[in-house]
Amino acid sequence: MNEHEKPRMDPRIIRTRQLLKDALIDLLQEVDVEKISVNRIAERATINRVTFYLHYRDIPDMLEKMADDMVKDIQHVLSHGLPVNNHSTEEIRFDQLVALLEHISENSKFYKIILGTKRIPIFTERLLQLLTEMISLRIHHSESDTIISKSGVPKDIAIWHYSSALIGTIVGWLRNDLPYTPHFLAKQISVLLGHRQEIE
Repeated sequence: MNEHEKPRMDPRIIRTRQLLKDALIDLLQEVDVEKISVNRIAERATINRVTFYLHYRDIPDMLEKMADDMVKDIQHVLSHGLPVNNHSTEEIRFDQLVALLEHISENSKFYKIILGTKRIPIFTERLLQLLTEMISLRIHHSESDTIISKSGVPKDIAIWHYSSALIGTIVGWLRNDLPYTPHFLAKQISVLLGHRQEIE
């Protein structure tokens, strides 16, 4: 194995962690996180309590690791399979936004719970941090930065505004049961953020 390659995780570990995550998400549809115990998660996942502790120290540790996984998944989605040639920066940004919204739509059960209904702080904070970093990079490296620069609005205020608006739009979309397709929503967000009016 190449020294730079990560060792593959045992499929049994992946399966057990997925069972635990699914059990927690199912329980969160019924009760608040404060009312969930390790016993209840283990029961719902049809494993024993000891097995839970082989993977997580406690429920906060489980939530922390799930948030880490969420960020890694989104980063992978944003960087994977984007067009390389003959596309403007603006088109790549649009494709990234569509990819993000498609990922959220495909995993809507998870995102509806952790962002749309329960608003578990660690997930909202991590997603906001990720979106803030993305928007910060775009604003600092954008060639079409004229609206912000002409208005005299400090870049940090623009970053706070755009990242909060984006996460708010995503949460509203989830809470209303995803009434628009990812592509349609991405087009509307692009218009609101001052990007070009029509993206085919």
